[in-house]
Amino acid sequence: MANIIDKKINIFGITINPLTMNEAVDYVSGWIKAPEHDCKYIVTPNVNCVVLLSKHQGYRDAFQQASMVVVDGKPVVWAARMFGEKIPGTVTGSDLVPAIFQRFHDEAQHELKVFLLGAMPGIAELAAGKIEQAYQQVTITGFYSPPFGFENSPDECERICELISISGAEFLVIGLGAPKQATWVNHYADKLAVKVAICAGATIDFLAGKKPRAPKWMSRIGIEWFYRMATEPKRLTKRYLNDAFVFPKLVWNEWNKRG
Repeated sequence: MANIIDKKINIFGITINPLTMNEAVDYVSGWIKAPEHDCKYIVTPNVNCVVLLSKHQGYRDAFQQASMVVVDGKPVVWAARMFGEKIPGTVTGSDLVPAIFQRFHDEAQHELKVFLLGAMPGIAELAAGKIEQAYQQVTITGFYSPPFGFENSPDECERICELISISGAEFLVIGLGAPKQATWVNHYADKLAVKVAICAGATIDFLAGKKPRAPKWMSRIGIEWFYRMATEPKRLTKRYLNDAFVFPKLVWNEWNKRG
């Protein structure tokens, strides 16, 4: 599998790789096994990300530099198809991470070394134990919950890069939320010793069992957002209401631009 992903479409001012889950796992597995040590990073835009991209230049820059951009939200897939762009389906970060773990577990040829960055204190440690129990070829070599506002401290960010380097990890799972996780990894990618990093939102919490995933049927019909809002109303209701107001405007703008 080549390092460069040939499949590309352009929508909402960003380039998306219209990959299936298996294709995404193939690329990531190949990048991790390759001798090169440059850090490739993955972003998985959903509706909220598209809204943030419309008003955050640093976030757009991070997407432009990403090695893989796969869609995390059904509405984004539907919008793309409305414009004639073929995206096979969603490849959510919360599904892609365990799929990568499962690939290395099934192949049983390469020990995957992983660092978990993000989540509240104690959550990543809990996730580490569950991951290693479920996937015998995956080893969590380190984890860290950075303090609030750490991204504004160059010294703290340098220390995090050093922690990751010392751990010997090849794969970095970042759970810092948007847009912070993407802008941070874009800024520090050249100082990260890992081969692949993924901006994965609440994935560490899901793997720890501290946040429930939506039922599969809700994900299939594109209303996982409703489940998330119902389980975390104080944190997510305002965000989702804003997204519901702004996203249709962005779709309309895209329609006019394509003319």
